[in-house]
Amino acid sequence: MQRPKTLLAAAVLAAAAVPLASQAATFRFARSADLSSWDIHAQNVGVNNALHSAVYETLVEYNSKTFKPEPQLATEWKRVSPTQLRITLRQGVKFSDGSALTAEDVKFSLERAKSKSSNYAVYTQGIDRVEVVNASTVDIISDIPNPVLVNQLTELRIMSRPWAEKNNATAPKDIKTSDEPYTHRNALGTGPFVLKSWQPDQRTVLAANPHWWGKGKFAGNVTDIVYTPIKSDATRTAALLSGEVDFVLDPSLQDVPRIRQQATLKVLDGAENRTIFLGLDQFRDELQNSSVKGKNPLKDVRVRKALYQAIDINAIQRVVLRGLAQPTGAIVARQVNGWTPKADVRWPFDAAAAQKLLAEAGYPQGFEVDFACSAGRYINDEQLCQAITAQWAKVGVKAKLRSLPFATYFPMIQRNEASIYLLGWGVPTFDAFYSLQSLIRSPGAGGDGNFNLGRFSDPQQDALIERIKKETDGATRNSLIEQALVKDHELISHIPLYNQIIPWAATQKVEIIHRADNRIDWRVLKVN
Repeated sequence: MQRPKTLLAAAVLAAAAVPLASQAATFRFARSADLSSWDIHAQNVGVNNALHSAVYETLVEYNSKTFKPEPQLATEWKRVSPTQLRITLRQGVKFSDGSALTAEDVKFSLERAKSKSSNYAVYTQGIDRVEVVNASTVDIISDIPNPVLVNQLTELRIMSRPWAEKNNATAPKDIKTSDEPYTHRNALGTGPFVLKSWQPDQRTVLAANPHWWGKGKFAGNVTDIVYTPIKSDATRTAALLSGEVDFVLDPSLQDVPRIRQQATLKVLDGAENRTIFLGLDQFRDELQNSSVKGKNPLKDVRVRKALYQAIDINAIQRVVLRGLAQPTGAIVARQVNGWTPKADVRWPFDAAAAQKLLAEAGYPQGFEVDFACSAGRYINDEQLCQAITAQWAKVGVKAKLRSLPFATYFPMIQRNEASIYLLGWGVPTFDAFYSLQSLIRSPGAGGDGNFNLGRFSDPQQDALIERIKKETDGATRNSLIEQALVKDHELISHIPLYNQIIPWAATQKVEIIHRADNRIDWRVLKVN
């Protein structure tokens, strides 16, 4: 989609019209996709979380360089018992309307994240209840000891209880429906910025929060943010080259060499904590929109392995991704606790072996299958899916590829309406249990299988994941995680492809820390 220059200019003018406490810097940036909702407990995707973190804050945040948990709205946390975590809140914190943050807001927000319509229940795993000790102290009570609870808190943002109640938005937006609670288009947080306007798929304007507790305590100098989602790779690059934007979070890979050569621009890159994989419908007895009638070939591990081995990932890495990818055989990246090289070795590309497996499974001529792909969410995602489709065709599998904009793609796959689908999976907790519970555990309560969209199910894996959930000894727990990852490598619940290496492109005047979670640390962002 082309973005005329006037649209970007209008966004900057709109930001300039916002009254400021003091004049400083405006940060104008672009990426390919827009967020789907401002409700912080609605849809757990990176695009949303990245922008939400400018307005809303969590009790605990990761240090941008070490990725160790550090205080944010909480100043300290301590274990009162193996199942009781006491949180002390920062004094003097206010929401952007001037109202004070209290323990009641924390209790409300954590309970809201557990709601049926919330997509964040995976982060509340193990939380039985939240108790208010006093105005600045809460106890989080777990039903079992949870060694990664503090990590989970880095993704649970805090909302004002009175504000939500006043606006009839105590429950999160259900992303599977078209309902729009007040929190879908409005925001009230304690973070460094306030939401001034959101025009979906056009622009978002944020301004400095005059009540932010961290004002003057961090190195950042940005007072206004103008975000413009630009789907077209060429238009994003043109906007950066012309100076219409200061930063592009996802520059086109083919343009990165040209950007590096510009004296006024720079490229920062590094490995992202995100694995790109294919999910497969292993639930239906008959696949939708397939030439196979009366059964589901994707339930057969031989078919899944055939699809896996028909993919030439090295060619994709070289041609489609221009080297900016790390092929993987696991569903978690190297930065994640529990990663093991035993699960990371890919099943080799072997078209002849793939054809043999298909024949053994009863499909010597292959079959037709639905294949859904996001358009513009991940690096070169459409080209990736096209390449896989072509490679599968060589072994007789005719994938009927359909590419959808992310805003419609994501709710669609969450309604289980795709036979094969592409997904990128980051691990905010930096612990493999997050992926095992969300992707491999059979769908159930408390976040179990909440992104197991192919509805894979294996009783032995379920039992192993339950053991991991309850294990508190670090060495034993990591051993169990390794067993689960190695077993998944054999069962092929998903087809892992690669871990992204993400380039960021910016003007030389931007000072920014490249993070493995592909997010901006708004507190220290500077534009000189």
